[in-house]
Amino acid sequence: MSGSMSMLHLCFFVLIGILTRTSHAVHDKCAACKAVAEELEIGLSSERPRNHLDMRHRLDSKGQREGKLIDYRVSELRVVELLDDLCEKMQDYTLKKDTSTYEWFKVDSFNNLTNKQEARAYSKDISSYCGRLLEDTEDELAELIKKGSVKVGGVSKVLCEDLSKHCSQTSVSHAAEADDDEHDEEL
Repeated sequence: MSGSMSMLHLCFFVLIGILTRTSHAVHDKCAACKAVAEELEIGLSSERPRNHLDMRHRLDSKGQREGKLIDYRVSELRVVELLDDLCEKMQDYTLKKDTSTYEWFKVDSFNNLTNKQEARAYSKDISSYCGRLLEDTEDELAELIKKGSVKVGGVSKVLCEDLSKHCSQTSVSHAAEADDDEHDEEL
């Protein structure tokens, strides 16, 4: 009886621990999206010029090569190289909280931070946020990259406003709050 009672207590405390665990969720999705866009911009700006992809591997009956020659800039390979390890790179980011704002920044070394455990938890949060963001927008983002619509300096607008709507919702809600404040002042 005492063994089952102690097992019951153990289960109770584990359950309480799970329910009361503080979760570091990404609260400001716009700020997080902009950090992901910033990392993608770093990838775009550090791209080196590449030759076309030569897919002409077969010979016809006359000994001439058959197949396609694909421009690297519109290739699926380029999209894969840009997006493949993007979320892993986000593990180098952590959150800086001010009174009302959240800012994600890239960390050189977590050892230099005062609260390493919290900083690591935030880095895991933004990395998993990045995974969800790409899962929701990857197809459209890939097509826009291939079309040349995603350029250095414009990634944040494309990803955070046009595709995910994480920033346009924030700006709309802020505008609505400003309108409400103006109406309150008029009364």
